[in-house]
Amino acid sequence: MNEKIRINLPIIVEGRYDKSTISSIFDATVITTDGFSVFNSKEKRMLIKKIGERGIILLTDSDAGGRQIRSFISGILPKEKIYHLYIPEIEGKESRKKTRSKSGLLGVEGMKREVLEKVFEKFIDRGSCNQNESDKEQKMLTKLDFFNDGLSGGAGSAEKRKKISLALGFPRDMSANALIEAINLTVGYDEYKRIIAELFDGDC
Repeated sequence: MNEKIRINLPIIVEGRYDKSTISSIFDATVITTDGFSVFNSKEKRMLIKKIGERGIILLTDSDAGGRQIRSFISGILPKEKIYHLYIPEIEGKESRKKTRSKSGLLGVEGMKREVLEKVFEKFIDRGSCNQNESDKEQKMLTKLDFFNDGLSGGAGSAEKRKKISLALGFPRDMSANALIEAINLTVGYDEYKRIIAELFDGDC
């Protein structure tokens, strides 16, 4: 079984099947636009802006829809923060689909490992294995943490989420799940615990 290849920058793709393909090959943070849903999702746009502060890799399908999504994301972040990668135009059909797409081309989800390794070549982290293991062991914030800290499932939890969202520079009306994802992608668990201790003075 091939080991996953470390990519240090977050990767933005269109859908969950694209994410599944990328995540099976690369050890990286992968965000989906949920297709065209990103156009109307304030939470998703704010998340992309936040994680894009240090730069992101953008990889979409080669069809018209992929180009439209790429153009939209390019309007969210400064151009110097976006690294545009492109899959080759390969005719075919993904195994889960009954028919080819309108363009007749494979999308990100249908790309073979060797193709994607070549696409991401210049972004592969060739650092030590020990560093990789350390990264993987970082504690992640969970729904249970949110519940135990009073940020979900209880009286006043929505107000607490609003306070921590504002403190972190996120939209104040983020759902619990969206906020957990945003925290894990940006400040991380330890900083989250420090901030809630300051905000709520030991109430959590």
